[in-house]
Amino acid sequence: MLDYKVVDNFLPKKTFKELKKEIILSHEFPWFYNPTTANPDSKDGYCFTHLFYWHKVGQSNHYDLIKPIVDKLDAEFILRVKANFYPRTPQIQEHGVHTDFPFKHKGFIFYVNSNNGFTRLGDGTTIETVENRGLYFDSSIPHNSTTCTNADGRININFNYLK
Repeated sequence: MLDYKVVDNFLPKKTFKELKKEIILSHEFPWFYNPTTANPDSKDGYCFTHLFYWHKVGQSNHYDLIKPIVDKLDAEFILRVKANFYPRTPQIQEHGVHTDFPFKHKGFIFYVNSNNGFTRLGDGTTIETVENRGLYFDSSIPHNSTTCTNADGRININFNYLK
């Protein structure tokens, strides 16, 4: 059994509403096309991403949007923060099993919108996509994401950090 923790209503309602509006409803939020979802060599679909933070490069102009989440993680060192937008598909498609980095680190997924997609952890546990939900887990252990069929897309923000 893997060690993980799910926290519903992770952010206060007002903070979450502002974040969701700025990411999902804004015509000005920059999403970037990626031809694969999990691994560069996989053929498991495509997605759109926004890199909020990468330890070697710095941060995006939209980093302040996710600062309330970063503050709650109590991280010693942020490795990466990346938003994912998986467009709706006719059937749920599971993306490739992967690890976020090849060394021990912490992972946190923040679910921006509710839909019937999910995260599958290495032991087969599935975590439903519920807006304003947070999932703490070891993202150096294999896991995977999916698309959804009942929303325009599945949007989450992945945080990788050291504690």
